[in-house]
Order: sequence, then structure tokens, then C-alpha cells
Amino acid sequence: MASAAEQLAANMNFSSFAKAKELQQRILFTIGILILYRIGTFVPLPGIDLVNYAAMFEQQSQGILGMFNMLGGGAVERSAIFALNVMPYISASIIMQLMSATIPSLEKLKKEGGEAGRKQINQYTRYLTVLLATGQALAIAIGMNTPTADGTTLALNPGTFFIVSTVTTLVGGTMLLLWLGEQITARGIGNGVSLIIFAGIVAAIPSVIGGALAASAAGSMAGTTFFFYLALAIAGLMLVVFIERSQRRLLVQYPKRQQGNRMVGGDTSFLPLKLNTAGVIPPIFASSLLLLPATAASFQAQSTGGFLGTAIAYLQPGSFSFLALYGAMIIFFCFFYTSVVFNPEDTADNLRKYGGFLPGIRPGKRTAEYLDHVLSRLTLVGALYLTLICVVPMAISPNTLLGGTSILIIVSVTMDTISQIQSHLLAHQYEGLIKKSKLRGRSR
Repeated sequence: MASAAEQLAANMNFSSFAKAKELQQRILFTIGILILYRIGTFVPLPGIDLVNYAAMFEQQSQGILGMFNMLGGGAVERSAIFALNVMPYISASIIMQLMSATIPSLEKLKKEGGEAGRKQINQYTRYLTVLLATGQALAIAIGMNTPTADGTTLALNPGTFFIVSTVTTLVGGTMLLLWLGEQITARGIGNGVSLIIFAGIVAAIPSVIGGALAASAAGSMAGTTFFFYLALAIAGLMLVVFIERSQRRLLVQYPKRQQGNRMVGGDTSFLPLKLNTAGVIPPIFASSLLLLPATAASFQAQSTGGFLGTAIAYLQPGSFSFLALYGAMIIFFCFFYTSVVFNPEDTADNLRKYGGFLPGIRPGKRTAEYLDHVLSRLTLVGALYLTLICVVPMAISPNTLLGGTSILIIVSVTMDTISQIQSHLLAHQYEGLIKKSKLRGRSR
């Protein structure tokens, strides 16, 4: 069976793609949804003074707003209806994962609820998304409605109606994006929410390259510097692809058993452990926490005194203290999040339940200890890799705050989408073989 699957995968080419009509429809549907998303990032919120807002964003572009703007494809910079993007849903999903690992009732629902339990947890995640989006939108609306030191506001007509309309629009935009992402997942190709974030980041790449070329042409950036940055980006891309595809495969054996008059079983399989189990979550967590002081201070007219001013002075992007703390937090969140998403004891129990065992390792507690040992070593390597890919670009150029994170998202989403496309093509090939075998059977 494995050789047949490999042969089918080798035979997949453009002609097989041309015959897969359903796959073509899914891809076109996905592209259409992403185009709608990009159009929405250019539709501004009603009642906003865009000139004053542009000046305010310029001052805060190095804070959390700059990070959200990169992930949102420029929607924050343009004060668009999709300014919150799907980040409230991402935060809600992470919170629900943490709660499912710490609250017994949710943990039981996740493990024993089956499909109904999964749907229930997804529903809780949507409710939490609405709450988080409402809180963020309310903070944005109040900030725009509050007069600054010179008495001006970002709202053309400040008041209660402006706050309500802004909150409604931003929350509605987030939920619309979430619905569009679910439609992509169900009727398109790839993970819809991930593709929306992917599309936002990719849309910002031409402007970044154009700005670098313009700076090089104007003489503010040397040509060698531009090509150095380009080579560094390509090297980082290759490293991310290599590491994200790397995994430690543990051999799992299943004993033979008597079934009737014959012996069955004795199969072997592999338990794959990714080198980077935590994914892109640790850099996002770390950067968000480190940028909170600068973003909070940017909303205040006098923000250079006291503890907040001291924190800002030591946590300037690109400074040694910022980079050291950023790397330490990435390593911490790698181990923390990996412990949440992968439980060695549950994995060992599942192996024992189905009769599987690791050669030379006693099932049960010993297997869990061995899995924890291997996973800890892999997580250390993955944490150092994430630290390298995220800290080095920032050390070279502080303005590329999410350079490593952006590359991580682009690579992971691209690999996942390509994998799903290959799966659809492989299924189409199998369907063709089944139809041919049925026709031959009837002719005989």
C-alpha cells in the first residue's frame, strides 16, 4: 500500500490537477474569499479623522499597533473595518487551550466528549472571541473619542453614538472574518483563519520591498545592505522550511495476537514529534508582552516619567535588554505551550490502550517519562531555533520586529495548504483507480 501511495504521489502533475475539478473549485473559492478580505482592509471606519489618525499611528507604529498592522495586512494603519482582524479569535483559542488543560470539566469535555465536545468547545471559543473583540473595540473607540492634550479627537463627531457604532463595526468585522475563515476551511482549501493572516502578511511584502528599493535608489540605504537583507531573508526562509519539516520519529510496535485460526498484528508505525511543537505562538506572546509598556505610554501625553518611562527606556526595540528578555520569553513560552498541547502521560496511555509500545521501554509510566525526556530535548532545540530566527533580524534592524514571525507564519501556512492540495490530488487519483477497477470487473 505504501509503494502504491508513493507511486501515485510521483504521478501527480499538472494533468492530474487539470482533471481535479473539485479541487479547482475549492482553490477558486478560497481566492475569492481572500479577495473579499483584502477589499475590506481598505474600507475605513465611519466617523474617523483619517489625517489625525495617520499622525497618531505614525507615533505608535513601533508598539502593539505595528504588530497588529503587520498581521492584518495594513488594516490598522488604514483604520479599516477589519482592523481587529482574527486576533481576538487567536487569543480566545489559546485561552481555551490553556483552560482545557487546567479546568477538569473542560478537560473531560475535550477528552471524552468526542465530536459533540469539540463543537461545544468551539462554541465557547466563539463566545470568548466576542468578549475579547468587544473589549478591544471598546478600548479603541474610547481612545478615539477622548480629547488629546491639544483638545482634538480622532472622532469627527465624538459621543456615545460614535463609540457604539465603532464597537459594533469592529466586532462585526472580526466575526465576519471568522465566518469567512470557516467557509474556507469547509468549502475551500487550507485552514481559513491561518490563510487570512497569511494573506495579510503577504500583502505587506511588496510595500516593504518597494520601500527598501526606494531607499536604496535615494542613497539612504547602500545597495550591498539591500542585498544583505535579501540574502538574510532567503537564508531564514530556508532554515524555517528545514526545521518546520524536521521531526523525531519514535518506533511504535504492536504485538501479534490470535484472531480465530490465524495470527494478526505485529505491525509497526511511528510516533512523530515535531522539532518546533509550539509553532509561532511563543514569539507572538513574547512580543505582545514586551510592547505593552511602549503602547500604553503612547496613549499618554506625559509618558516619560516614573516606572513606565524607565521600562520604555530599557525596552526599546533593538536594545540589548529588549533582545535578551525577548529571547528568554520565547524560550519560556516554548516549554510552557508545548506542555499544554502535548501531554506525555495521555500519549503513553493511548499507546497502551491500543496495544502499542516503544521497543525497550516499559508501557505506562516509563513510556511517559521517556516521551517527556525526548520532548524536552526537542523543545530546547526548537526554542533556540525560534530565538535565532526572531532575535537576529531585530538585532540587525529594529524596524523588522516581526520579520521572523512573519516568515514562520508564511512557511507553516504554505506547507499546510500544499499538503492539503496533495491530499486532494491523491484522493482524486485513488478515485480514478477505483472507477477503472469497477469497469474492468463489469467487462469480465
